[in-house]
Amino acid sequence: MSRADGRALAAASVTVVLWASSFIAIRSSAADFGPGALALGRLAVASVVLSVLLLARRGGFPPREAWPGIIASGVLWFGAYMVALNWGERHVDAGTASLVVNIGPVLMALLGGWLLKEGFPPRLMAGMAVSFAGAVVVGLSMSGGGESSLLGVLLCLFAALAYAVGVVLQKPTLKHATPMQVTTFGALAGTVACLPFAGQLVSQVSRAPVSATLQMVYLGVFPTALAFTTWAYAVSRTTVGKMGTTTYAVPVLVVLMSWLFLGEVPGWLTLLGGLLCLSGVAVSRMRGKARAQVPDDARGNRAAAQPDVSAESAR
Repeated sequence: MSRADGRALAAASVTVVLWASSFIAIRSSAADFGPGALALGRLAVASVVLSVLLLARRGGFPPREAWPGIIASGVLWFGAYMVALNWGERHVDAGTASLVVNIGPVLMALLGGWLLKEGFPPRLMAGMAVSFAGAVVVGLSMSGGGESSLLGVLLCLFAALAYAVGVVLQKPTLKHATPMQVTTFGALAGTVACLPFAGQLVSQVSRAPVSATLQMVYLGVFPTALAFTTWAYAVSRTTVGKMGTTTYAVPVLVVLMSWLFLGEVPGWLTLLGGLLCLSGVAVSRMRGKARAQVPDDARGNRAAAQPDVSAESAR
């Protein structure tokens, strides 16, 4: 179980880094592509890459039981989330967008604890509180002191809600289908939902500079095709709440990437917020204390009463 949990955390870490980079790429390409056109182009690229990988691995089609969850999560998370986030980032900066979207994991953990019966572990809730406080500090420090567009904030809130519901719907679906199947056909469902923007995409690609088109391709290959696959892998091996909390590191990485690629040097308040985000993630991943050791005589009586299944449980 510890090895599986470690692999899930490693996969989630890849997802977090790539999703953080998407905030920078979306802001950079917003001047050349509309929200729907950018979402459709990104999803079309991701669908092609994922389909090729699925065919190469002979992944096949998911079973009938998985289709309702795949379609619902694909339309919400791949389609509605991306359009809303692209639109929101036209009105608010990347830091504020990452802050508002990080309300999603709060909704995700609450929905997972309620609908999926994952419960509300104290360390998870404490880590979420610390990380959310850090995300607030990061977002406020990056807002530049100006007023954020109400429309942009509302759009990012809608993106957070679509994100949370999509993940919660995806979790039970992964019991019936592989992460690759769920991600591939979810991207295809999101692509179909965004087809009304096809005319806009064709028109804007013909006028956009090559750099903007390459950013759209990057969004499709890495933050979508790769990152959503590693996320599905992670969610299939742990709880929605734990994985949702790891995404609180995204605002920290957005700050660092803005510093490296856009020349924006973070201030001390931003760094403090980033430290709080990472601290909350660490708290949520802490294990509880080991149970008190059973006395020798009691252990002997228990062993005599029932067979030893510890080795089987460890596997």
